[in-house]
Amino acid sequence: MGTSTRWEGPGGDRWRAAGGRLARWRPDQRNADQRLEEIAGDHLHALHETMRADSSAFSLHDAACTAGERLADVMGSLAKAAPKSTDEFLTLLTEEVGGDGGTLTDAALRRAAAAAGHEALELHPELDDKMRTGSGGFASDILCDLYQLFFADVVSEFLRSVIAEHVNLAVPVPIATDPEGRIAGWVAEQVLTLVPSPCEEAAAVTGPEAVDTAKVVMGYAQDPVSALPEIARRLVPRTVGRVLGLITEEAVAETLKDGEAAA
Repeated sequence: MGTSTRWEGPGGDRWRAAGGRLARWRPDQRNADQRLEEIAGDHLHALHETMRADSSAFSLHDAACTAGERLADVMGSLAKAAPKSTDEFLTLLTEEVGGDGGTLTDAALRRAAAAAGHEALELHPELDDKMRTGSGGFASDILCDLYQLFFADVVSEFLRSVIAEHVNLAVPVPIATDPEGRIAGWVAEQVLTLVPSPCEEAAAVTGPEAVDTAKVVMGYAQDPVSALPEIARRLVPRTVGRVLGLITEEAVAETLKDGEAAA
C-alpha cells in the first residue's frame, strides 16, 4: 500500500463499537453466525455514517467514481471483443479498473475488480468457451452483472481491509474461521441490492425523464451492447452515492416530496 506503517483504521464511536463486538466474537459461541452478520451490519453502518459526515473520507468516493468510469471504458472494450483467456480478463480488470494507486483504498479497488471478474466467470461459465474461441464480445447481461458486482465488492473489500487490520491489532488469537472474509461476503450481498443495473436502467427510462438521455436510450434500443458503456458511465455518481450511503431511499423520497410541495 505504498507504506510500511500499519494503517490503524477509521476512528469514531460506531467503528470502535463494531470493532469491540468483533474482538469479543468467537466461532463457538451461541448464535455465532447471527452475531457475525450483526457485526457485519455494524461495520457497514459505520462506513455509511462516516461517509455522510464527510464524503471525502478515505478518498473512497472519488476513487470509486474514477474506477467506475474506467469500468465503463472496459465494458466498451469487452463489448467489442472478448479477452483471449480468463487470466487476460482478470488482469484487464485489475489493471485497467483497479488502477495503480498505493493507498488502502486503491488496493481495495483492485481486489474488488478481481473479485467481480471471478464472480462474473462463476455466474457465466459460457465465458470460458467465448474467450477460448474468440467468438465476439460479451453480451449485455454479462456486462451489467460485472458492473453491479464491482460496486458491491468495492464496499466489501474496503471493509475487509478495515476488519483485517482490526483483527490483527485487537484479537490476540488468530480466528480460523476467517471472519473478515465472511463479513465481506455478507456485506457484498447487502450492497449488491443497492447497485442499479445499466440494463434495467436503459429499459426503464421512458417518458419526460428520458429527454436528457434520449439519444443514449435510443442507441440502446438499436444496439444494447454498444450503448451500455455510456449508460454505465452516467450511472456512476448515483451508484457510488448509494453504495456508500450518501443516497438513501429516504433521501430520494424526501426530495420527491419537496419537489411536489414546491410545484
